[in-house]
Amino acid sequence: MNSLICLICFIVYALGLGEEIRPLITDKVSFDITIGGESAGTIEIAVFGDVVPKTARNFVELASGINGYGYEGSKFHRVIPDFMIQGGDFDKKDGTGFKSIYGGYFDDENFTLNHYASGWVSMANAGKDTNGCQFFITLTSTRWLDGHHTVFGMVLKGMDIVNKIAEVKTNAYDAPVEDVVIVKSRVESARHEQIFVDIVPED
Repeated sequence: MNSLICLICFIVYALGLGEEIRPLITDKVSFDITIGGESAGTIEIAVFGDVVPKTARNFVELASGINGYGYEGSKFHRVIPDFMIQGGDFDKKDGTGFKSIYGGYFDDENFTLNHYASGWVSMANAGKDTNGCQFFITLTSTRWLDGHHTVFGMVLKGMDIVNKIAEVKTNAYDAPVEDVVIVKSRVESARHEQIFVDIVPED
């Protein structure tokens, strides 16, 4: 009987875990954005390296350019209003690139964090265990993506810039007509600040 109660408690805890976690911001990534060659502003992203260390390391190193390649100069190549904006393909520059700091694809790390609301940052993929360089930022709660895409961060500042990108004119393939470019990418360690995020899901 006691073992059954323990099992039930574990199941209840596991089901609620994604909502109860308070992730620590380990790094901050800043992207300076231009739209059609004109400065649009800066997006600052909090990265949760303790939750998804492998995924976070990939994003942070690509943002820093420490390996001689990365996000600086890449585009947001896919924009779908009321859903998400997608970027990060410095490899092929057309949405087909998948290079990571690990070489090519790397496995899904975990699905501890979810797509709770607008502003969450997650890995784009082509199916199970196909993470590379591309990522997306949600424009609304997209809970149907939970368990399929690894969430590793959230927008701290510049959600107005994200929304500005979401409003650009696109073609039939959801690609912006005017280039939306990450012209400058910077990384700042934030672990020493000991900032924990309280997750507030949207309905």
